[in-house]
Amino acid sequence: MSQQYTMDKEEIYSKVMRAGRRTYFFDVRETKAGDYYLTITESKKFTNDDGSFHYKKHKIYLYKEDFVDFKDNLNEMIQYIIDEKGEEVISERHQKDYKREENGEAVEAQAEESTTPETSSFTDIDFDDI
Repeated sequence: MSQQYTMDKEEIYSKVMRAGRRTYFFDVRETKAGDYYLTITESKKFTNDDGSFHYKKHKIYLYKEDFVDFKDNLNEMIQYIIDEKGEEVISERHQKDYKREENGEAVEAQAEESTTPETSSFTDIDFDDI
């Protein structure tokens, strides 16, 4: 791999957002032409039956010519969700006593037990995997 290729892929500016088992990486990178673009990577930790773990990653490349439309669509979708459902988080995973309705009847939902450590202690990310 050439030195030039390696330099093109270096991050210019980065931020990390941890969200439970998911971690989001926001990285500004530079094109070969010297312009900037954004990569958004979702990394999700999965635990195997033997106790080992692996990560699944999904990446979005966002170029400047798409920024305005992307931002407008993202803001519209976020606002729609907030308008329809409010800002309160209601899910089986977040509330152990959450009840959902099936066929008009309230059904006790089982909260998923997580063996994932709290995000404040999540430090076992290998950046070479990205």
